[in-house]
Amino acid sequence: MHVRFPDFRLGKVLATSFTATLTERRGDAVERIPVPQRLVDWLAVNGLTVESCTTAQLELARELRESIHAALTAAAILESPPATAVQVINDRSTQGRAAAVLTPESHRQWRLSPDSRVEDALSVVAADSISIIAGERDGKLALCASPTCRAAFFDTSQSRTRKWCDMNTCGNRQKKARFNANKHKDPG
Repeated sequence: MHVRFPDFRLGKVLATSFTATLTERRGDAVERIPVPQRLVDWLAVNGLTVESCTTAQLELARELRESIHAALTAAAILESPPATAVQVINDRSTQGRAAAVLTPESHRQWRLSPDSRVEDALSVVAADSISIIAGERDGKLALCASPTCRAAFFDTSQSRTRKWCDMNTCGNRQKKARFNANKHKDPG
């Protein structure tokens, strides 16, 4: 029997896409990397290919994910990130072996060696979160307006007024709920 896992929520920002491997944090949480192979899959989709993942490495990844989420959430509400989250992010960032390379289009791309481990890929995710939290990128950290989600996301829209982490999921769900509520108020 083939086990079906929830789809990944992929975005343009590596760190926030990584935190989106656990969604609906304030509702019925959806774990999108429940087993080590799903972490390998997520990393590959994001250009960070590794051969395998152990249960211990999956736990390291989840610890990093939750630390990034805590730090991004704090930064979004203009608070200092928790010291423990900063320590985990810094530890993961410095414990990996990845190289930044320049593409022909003048973009930075991370490259892992063929024998890279999960820790090497996690160092790239940690470094990405550092660049966002440190304010090195053009955009604004915000929290999803969905009461069951509240995911931190990086808003790069021109107006910097996005309300939802993902319009196709949280935004659509909220608009649908508002439409249905209005329909029941005015049945005619």
